[in-house]
Amino acid sequence: MTRVEFGPELEAFRAQVRAHIAEHHPGLPRLPGTRSPDAEHLPRYRRWCASLFGAGLLGGDWPVEWGGDADHDPIRDYIVDQELADAKVPRPIGAWNLVCGALFAYGTPEQQAYYLPRIRSFDDLWCQLFSEPDAGSDLAALRTSAVRNGDDWVINGQKVWTTHAHVADLGLLLARTDPQAPKHEGISAFIVDMRAPGVTVRPLREMTGASDFNEVFFDDVRLPGDSIIGAPGDGWPITRAALSHERSQSLREDSATNAVRRLAAFAVDTDADAGVHRNLGRFYARSAVADLLGMEGVLKDAAGRSRSYDAPVVKVLFTETNLDIATYALDLFGARGVLTDPDPDVIADGHFQKAFLYARGFTISAGSNEVMRNLIAERGLGLPK
Repeated sequence: MTRVEFGPELEAFRAQVRAHIAEHHPGLPRLPGTRSPDAEHLPRYRRWCASLFGAGLLGGDWPVEWGGDADHDPIRDYIVDQELADAKVPRPIGAWNLVCGALFAYGTPEQQAYYLPRIRSFDDLWCQLFSEPDAGSDLAALRTSAVRNGDDWVINGQKVWTTHAHVADLGLLLARTDPQAPKHEGISAFIVDMRAPGVTVRPLREMTGASDFNEVFFDDVRLPGDSIIGAPGDGWPITRAALSHERSQSLREDSATNAVRRLAAFAVDTDADAGVHRNLGRFYARSAVADLLGMEGVLKDAAGRSRSYDAPVVKVLFTETNLDIATYALDLFGARGVLTDPDPDVIADGHFQKAFLYARGFTISAGSNEVMRNLIAERGLGLPK
């Protein structure tokens, strides 16, 4: 990442993060994109993530009663993000930061007391059950139903593109409880046990070779009455509260500047011409701007000054820079660019071949770049719809 020097207190915190990584290093790789840990690595992965919360490196922005810091500095989150990336150790995956935002704002005291500590200890790994085959960018068009039956709720429907569903313990589900209400008003939020009878998870094979996205089917799944978050019909404001908390988090994909540095090392080793060096300079400038805009976003969120189009700007800039760098790398490497381990002629451990396969997906996930550009145009530039 682009290195920014901070004052003595924050640099001392950086040293604390590095010491924690050195002492508790999980011995697991930092996986690209949305990859999930292998099943045999999950116990070690959970312990690692729990250690980050236990040491106060994550969750500092939580309410004090749930383990947060009264005087939390959001730059600490940015530093943790940098150091985890530089050390190439895993980040906590799943929808934990989405879920805690929902629970902070709408959870009952009983839900908060049970689930929030289990998020910090990583006893529960969460997934997000939002998108459907006909409800992606237009999430309010979802059709999965929740019908009251005695004290329970009965769920029927399908979700798709659910990351980590195959390893998750629990899911945050949006379902329609009032089909007669306007589409944004008839939605409710639920906590789902991913191993409940009637829940079927089917991994989707991706061009990366991984299967980390899933289809999830609900066939007469019975949820207890206290599994609903908030009141029936609160699903849309709960989603907004959850997404607001998720966007305030610093954890994100690795900085593109690290990829440029790896390409620069290759250019030096192969005595590349001046044109290659000029292109790498341009890429480094773009990726550094993305890094600094990301840090600015953390500061704006903390000060309550963020605008609705700030995050879309960073998202478009980072994902398209990331894709352009990966594409250029494969062009630069030629035929060897498609090789992966353990081929003896592989370049950079096959990093750029994997990066290229994931990069296009980043321009689509979390709101496609076309949707992001509409948000920027309408909300930032005041252009007509």
